[in-house]
Amino acid sequence: MKKNLMILMLSALGVGSLTTSCTDLSSDKYFDDRKTLTTVFTDKTQTQEWLAYAYSFLGGANQDVTSKGRTAHCFADDMYYGDRDSQYGEGETRGSYNALKLGNYGENWNQEAWYYCYKGIYQASVFIHNVDQNTEMTAEDRIDYKGQARFVRAYYYWLLLRRYGPVPIMPDEGVDYTKSYEEIATARSTYEEVAQYIATEMEQAAKEIQFTKRDPENIVRPTKGAALATRALAYIYAASPLANGQLQNGQHPAGVTDNIAKELTNKDGSQLLSTTYDESKWARAAAACKDVMDLGVYELYHAPFSTTASQGTPATVTPPADGNFSEKNWPDGWKNIDPYVSYRNLFDGELAPNDNPELIFTRGMNGEVDDENSSIKAFVLHEMPIACGGWNTHGLTQKMVDAYYMNDGTDVPGKDSEMNGGNGSERVQGWTTSDNEYPYVKANVSMQYVNREPRFYASVAFNGSVWEALGHPTAEKRNQQIFYYRGSGNGYINAFSYLRTGVGVKKWYNPTDYCESGHSYEHISSKAETAIRYADILLMYAEALNELDGTYQVPSWDGSKTYTIGRDVAEMKKGIDPVRIRAGVPDFSDAVYSDKNALRTAIKRERMIELMGEGKRYYDLRRWMDAPVEESKQIYGLNVFMTAADRDKFMQVIPTYNLPSTFSDKLYFWPIAHDELKKNSKLSQNPGWTYND
Repeated sequence: MKKNLMILMLSALGVGSLTTSCTDLSSDKYFDDRKTLTTVFTDKTQTQEWLAYAYSFLGGANQDVTSKGRTAHCFADDMYYGDRDSQYGEGETRGSYNALKLGNYGENWNQEAWYYCYKGIYQASVFIHNVDQNTEMTAEDRIDYKGQARFVRAYYYWLLLRRYGPVPIMPDEGVDYTKSYEEIATARSTYEEVAQYIATEMEQAAKEIQFTKRDPENIVRPTKGAALATRALAYIYAASPLANGQLQNGQHPAGVTDNIAKELTNKDGSQLLSTTYDESKWARAAAACKDVMDLGVYELYHAPFSTTASQGTPATVTPPADGNFSEKNWPDGWKNIDPYVSYRNLFDGELAPNDNPELIFTRGMNGEVDDENSSIKAFVLHEMPIACGGWNTHGLTQKMVDAYYMNDGTDVPGKDSEMNGGNGSERVQGWTTSDNEYPYVKANVSMQYVNREPRFYASVAFNGSVWEALGHPTAEKRNQQIFYYRGSGNGYINAFSYLRTGVGVKKWYNPTDYCESGHSYEHISSKAETAIRYADILLMYAEALNELDGTYQVPSWDGSKTYTIGRDVAEMKKGIDPVRIRAGVPDFSDAVYSDKNALRTAIKRERMIELMGEGKRYYDLRRWMDAPVEESKQIYGLNVFMTAADRDKFMQVIPTYNLPSTFSDKLYFWPIAHDELKKNSKLSQNPGWTYND
């Protein structure tokens, strides 16, 4: 590798320079003079700047939790956005929800992720091989910094694997870009090889990183737990049907073939997805989750029980007694916690990142002002109704609304009835008559939204829900009950600013948030991205254990102990119960736990609810190979063409025809850009997408 390189340095603009504060990753970059590696890595400040630049590519197209724009993976069969429809022309059509669902976009659109991941990989590799030159740092700092760089490099590979599938693994020392494209051409590694590389690197990063927790100024830096959690993610993806013989419990999932495994190959014909099922991969994944759990660092956040209400927050509503969780205090029960506030505060900005005991990895307050298409603030602005100054375009499908339980853990009557699902019951008719009749709802709200679980009220903007906007200077703009009837001002209009299904999203919204004019972010509170949180790890642990028939001995990440891994109900409850307790819903029945298929279905639903809007569902459906069925189901919503005078008809669930649904094998993975295919002669395209024609 040449010793004389162009180095990109951090400017002092923005927040988040790793040489000062590290609460964000949004600093601008500029080219400095040409410098030798020796010059850079013998100077402490320049060494830190090099690492900071390696971090910088985690933003934008590589964010985990976002609004739409460059990263639309937070929208699947659960959530949609309606403000990039075909009426806005070809450029916008390609970025619409419909285009995303149908695969109607070109191979070269939205491809920053690939470019920036490999740029970050190169930057981190150079750092790893040169940081030991720096004698201005302590030995401990050098080791920790090397671990951070190793984490960043492996995390880029994780983002690539999740989005593009198997990708080329570059030489550890980096690539000499003075050589010709042909000389440095690299074929794709297999899915298993990439997953194992990520896992191995994250294991080493966990050994090098010196911290299990970071202070507020360094909250975006990875910890041992972040490295081990990403390792667990790579392993569970590698164990899932898509990469593990396309089998689920020894059989192809319904409506699924193994065509994708046969078609995804290198140019020499070698297959990149396994066609052989290996149950032990689930045991490996479970053990990796156990490694995170056994650190003893993380727990689910919980807010205390409160007998008094405050602005924007009701007094604690106690879930119905279940004879189990209702009788015990946290962490064994919900008796002394507020499930609604516990869940809401995870996302609304009330909880600082360093005060969140379940936050494992975050980019901080991502995309605050530099990326209006892909920030959480943008998400909030687009979910808020017009009456609060929002765009009123981010909504939920009826499938998602029906996924939430009743407050006693039963299914909502009429669940998925239009899709021949549920228990055959009919949807509840009628309306609330007063503001104090039921918790969380006011008068004139459909009985379909009464007595639902706490996460429903923290996440769903149902017809007649209250948008507090407590920060608004005008009193009449505060605590508005918002209806989505046609002609209401927030309902159907012949434009993009309405909810296609008549149901909106409220997750990430803070009761103080509002927009006064110009759709600015000025009055929207900052929210910390939840890239990886502990609830995800717990549910993956239960998922992996549930898939096992045999028992396996798996060493821990550091070799200090050996786990006995099998389908143990008590162990699966360690993953499921904390999530259900915090949510204020009862445990699954013994019958569900005893039935592998029933529990698999229950865990998938739990993930759909608990992780809604966090960029998980899109990829879960693909790794499970559920996407051919679930993404092809007709999207349903309310009859948004009805006015308040026909409110009963408004609540009728009907097909939402302007939200199409389909799935083909090409949608398992994102296409590789033609430019990259031209540069790398050994690089093969993902199935269903084109080459350079």
